[in-house]
Amino acid sequence: MVNVRNGMETLVHKHIIIRAEVLNPPLNELSTSESVKSLINNIGMKILMGPYAKYCEMQGNRGLTVATIIETSHIVMHTWDESSPANIQLDVYTCGDFDPHTVFEWLKQYNPIKVDYKYLDRENGLTEIPLEPKNSYSWSSREIVDAMDTILAD
Repeated sequence: MVNVRNGMETLVHKHIIIRAEVLNPPLNELSTSESVKSLINNIGMKILMGPYAKYCEMQGNRGLTVATIIETSHIVMHTWDESSPANIQLDVYTCGDFDPHTVFEWLKQYNPIKVDYKYLDRENGLTEIPLEPKNSYSWSSREIVDAMDTILAD
């Protein structure tokens, strides 16, 4: 989203930083570059350069790095696949508005088992933006009691 002030367009500055532990880390430079292109398309951004991907074989730092310059900033992903679970660090920074839930959906292809993140407003002092769950669930009291009974019975 581009804000308009005094007849002039102003950019927004949103930044999501993700650290994910995954069971299926990306390994292939070409297929991961294509996947990053799909992420960029899904969040409505435009590629200026890249993605550039390179797999590093150095022991202790083995993994894939993918960097893309987008019209409104950058998207960079680093992976480390020597550990189990593997680790992905993903950085999506744009001066355009996007739905961060789209990034989490994209990340699911790597089978994350733990995801930590910060969603920041870089325009206003790096304030953290709270994210509401995309899919919220509602259970009846009876369903909750039944589930607790099942858990406690084990």
